[in-house]
This record gives sequence, C-alpha cells and structure tokens, in this order.
Amino acid sequence: MRLMRPIRLICPLLCTLAGALHADPIDLPTVLRLAGAQNVDVKIAEEKLKEARAAEESTQMAFFPWVVAGAGYKAHNGAIQNVEGEIISTDKQAYSVGPTIGIQLELGDALYKRLAAKQLTKAAEHGADAQRRQSVLEAAETYFDLCKAQANADVANEALKTSKEYEGQIGNAVKAGVAFKGDELRAHTQMKRYEFLEQQASEQRRVAAARLAQILNLDPKVALTPSSRDLVPLKLAPSGGSSASLVSQALANRPEVKQGAALSAAARAGEKGARVGPLIPSLGAQVFGGGLGGGVGGDAGNFGGSGDYQITLGWRIGPGGLFDRSRIRSAESKAKQAALNEEKISDLITREVVENFERVKLLRQQLVTSKDGVAASQEALKLARERKEFAVGVVLETLQSEQDVTKARLDYVNTIAELNKAQYRLKAAVGEVSGK
Repeated sequence: MRLMRPIRLICPLLCTLAGALHADPIDLPTVLRLAGAQNVDVKIAEEKLKEARAAEESTQMAFFPWVVAGAGYKAHNGAIQNVEGEIISTDKQAYSVGPTIGIQLELGDALYKRLAAKQLTKAAEHGADAQRRQSVLEAAETYFDLCKAQANADVANEALKTSKEYEGQIGNAVKAGVAFKGDELRAHTQMKRYEFLEQQASEQRRVAAARLAQILNLDPKVALTPSSRDLVPLKLAPSGGSSASLVSQALANRPEVKQGAALSAAARAGEKGARVGPLIPSLGAQVFGGGLGGGVGGDAGNFGGSGDYQITLGWRIGPGGLFDRSRIRSAESKAKQAALNEEKISDLITREVVENFERVKLLRQQLVTSKDGVAASQEALKLARERKEFAVGVVLETLQSEQDVTKARLDYVNTIAELNKAQYRLKAAVGEVSGK
C-alpha cells in the first residue's frame, strides 16, 4: 500500500510527458488546408478586410441625414433689445419639444472618399488573399524542411548502425591480432561523428515541427512528423515552357498585382478629390417640427405647433477647400507613390518567377547528378566490404566509402527537398497556389 501512493503520483506525470512527446503524422494536403484556415496572419488579414468594409459603409452614411429628438428650454431676465432696436427690460421663458432632422454634406469630399473607400476594400480583399497564399507557401516550405530533417535523421541512423557493425568487426579483428588498434579508434571516431549527425538531424526535425505547428496555429507540444518517411521528388511545376509566359501568367493571377492596382485607384480618387472636390458646393439642411410654449414671467402656457426650416449651399475656401495647394500636392505625392509601388510589385513578381523557374531547372539536373553519386558510392562501398582482410589501407578505404555514401545520400535528400520547395515557390509566384 505504501508503494501505491508514489505510483499514483508518478502516473499522471508520465501521461503528461507522453502527451507532450506524442508525435502526430501530417501530410501535405492537410498542411495546406490548415495554413489557409488557421494561420494567425490570415486571420489578421481577414479582420483588416472587415475593418475596410466597415470604413466603406461609414462613407456611405455621410450621404444620409442625422436625427436628434429631445426638448429645449430657454429663459431671459433683464435688458434685451427688441426688433425696433429699443432696449427694454423683460422676464420671459420658452420651451420646445420635437425632433430635428439635419444634414451637413460636403458633397465633393464625401463623393471621392466613397470612391476611395471602395478601392481600399478591394485592396483589402486582395491583401487577404495574398496573405493566405503566402501562409500556405510558408507552411509548404516548412513541411518540406520537416521531411528533409526526417530523411536526414534516417540516413544518419542507418549510417550509425552500419558504422557500429564495422567497428565491432574491427574490434574482433584487433582482439584476434589481425588488425591495427588505430583502425578501431578511427572506426569509433566515425561512429561518433554519425551519432552527432543523427542528433543534429533530430534537432532540425524538432525545430521544423515546432515552426510548422506555429504556422498552422496548432499546439506546439505536439511533435508533428511527415506522414510518409520517404522524401520523393514531386512534379509540381511544368518541365517545359518559358519564363516569359509564366511571368505574363503571374502578372494576371497574383493578388498582389490586383491589390496594388486597387491602392493606386484609391490614391487617384484621393487626388481627384483634392482637385475637383472643393468645386462641388457643400449642402446643409435642418428641419425642426414640434411644439413651442412659454411666455412672460412664469407663464408656461401658450403651447402650439412650431416648425423651422433652413437650407444652405456654399463653398469652402482655404484649408481643406478651394486653393489648398498643400492638400493637392500631398494627394499627388500619394498617387505617385502608389503607382511606383505597383511597378515595384511587378518587378518583384517577375524576379520571383524567373528566379524559381531557373532554380527548378538546375535542381532537376542536380537531382540526376546526386542520384548517380549515390549509386556510385554504394557500389564502391560494396566492393570495399567484400575484402575480408583488415590492412590499414583497406580499413581506411572502407571508412572513406561509408563517408561517401552518407554524404551522397544527404546531398540527394537535400536536393529533393530544395527541388520540391523551388517548384512550390514557382507555383506560388505564378499565382497557382490557393489558400482556400
């Protein structure tokens, strides 16, 4: 019974640690789906879109009148001037009850603000789409990094296993007096090198899993692992075609281009509002309908219907109106900045397409080369192991062959991962990646 209490205390802790170290397999389609739905940056972009839509609605409300319903009271005691200009002494009061409908509309300003707000809403829509695609791309690249780290760990683990076996063989030969002790130490050193390589790969795998969990907005305590332990080259991008045609496709599809165009249109609407808006007169109107009562002294009677009407039409001259050159220059500068930003986005997209197009072609060539290197190194290791003697030169040759195989396999794994990433970047650059 005394032993049961510590066991009951330890079991929950072990369960917690097991849950923290639990590894969940995840595949690429799931990664892409979660990145487009759960990523925090995507949610922030969606909230910015809601903010832009609300701002657009507020510009529409400027065209509607406002209503005030309430009551007023006014009293006077002492000297006052009557309509004939005479100063008299009087004591009076008045009160009014009823609604007031009013409108103060800067027509030019309201009109162009409304046009600009529509374009800003479009820009926010395309911005949310661009952020969603960027988050999906980032998640895909991180997933490929996770696959690469897992494959590197597998390569290092196999190399470590092989190295331990060979170290054991040399150790037995040393005991039998047919091998040199220094060769055993060399084999042990290489085995430790592979053990260190495996530890590094495990670290990279944990880092990539934590980063992927952050991108997908998942619990960071869950260690994500790729569903398939084989890192294979994917066919995500066409092998033919030209970069020029892909650039044209990208400029037509990328949401960043559409976002830049909408921001330019909004800036041009602001510029036109600064130039033309002040020429359009401002409209003011106010209508009161209710009752008015009061009289001399404390008389509270004489209540009856009352109505007031007022309409104004005018132009604002000075700051914010006609002849405000600083406002016009500021609007012109914003329009030019937006146009330059459009050009900058176009240049950036063009560079992304050309860069990744060329990178995919070169990595495909490197993949063939690295695959041949793996085959050659494995054949060399096979020939070296077929020798049964343990001469110094033979041992060094075998150790070197093991190193060549491990390095060739690591190069092959890295080339596959980089090729997959480059292909996905090319798809994203062309505008084929969707976060929905």
